[in-house]
Amino acid sequence: MRTLVRPFFALLQQEQGGAVPVGTNSSLLSLIIGSSPLSKAVLISLAMLSIASWAIILYKLWVFRRSKRQSSSFLDVFRRSNKFSEVQAVCRSLGESPLVGLFQAGYAELTAQLRQSPPGGALNDPAHPTAGGQRPTLKSLPAVDRALMRASVVEVNKLEKRIPFLATTASVAPFIGLFGTVVGIMMAFQGIGQTGSTNLGVVAPGIADALVATAAGLVAAIPAVVAYNHLSNRVKLFAAEMDDFAMEFLNIAERNFT
Repeated sequence: MRTLVRPFFALLQQEQGGAVPVGTNSSLLSLIIGSSPLSKAVLISLAMLSIASWAIILYKLWVFRRSKRQSSSFLDVFRRSNKFSEVQAVCRSLGESPLVGLFQAGYAELTAQLRQSPPGGALNDPAHPTAGGQRPTLKSLPAVDRALMRASVVEVNKLEKRIPFLATTASVAPFIGLFGTVVGIMMAFQGIGQTGSTNLGVVAPGIADALVATAAGLVAAIPAVVAYNHLSNRVKLFAAEMDDFAMEFLNIAERNFT
């Protein structure tokens, strides 16, 4: 593209004595208003992609901030409580934390297995069974591990929801802008061929109109790719935190019920 545009402008400068006139209608807004229908369609598509991307970015940042705060509160309750039933009682108020989903899945599997144990165990106190009566035992610790793994997959999918759209925007937006630019330059050269005039005042608006599409594509793509990388890294950190919590939960279950 650069090799096509440079000789073209050099020819115009030679014809007009090296002076490039400056049009009064050179503002970005006037270029957009006076653009061709195809350019407007490209710009509207890019604007819709950009608006949707920013909505997802702001929403996910808000969700992740709440999830992080509630995860910290949940871990404090989990590590200070003497009973899993006490932890279960606060899960409803900390539902934005992905650790709550893991705990509820593991607690449900523990309860289901301990109900099949001989009477005398403390079902309401899985973490610290009472000294009296027969100690409840788990039938399968790997089953608890599988329940935690399934819950972890579900929670990661929730965290990743809508994030792939940012990757799509980052990949597609520059090409949409480039498409608008290529078609706009083709139309500009076609106008030169039809009019037979290489006057810069006639040709420059079409070239500028075409290049606006590429700029709009970059404006839509750059925030999307930056946000995608940032949010994906946040999801990885949440996944690592969930893995640590699952190991901690399994250690408690193994100490007390195997």
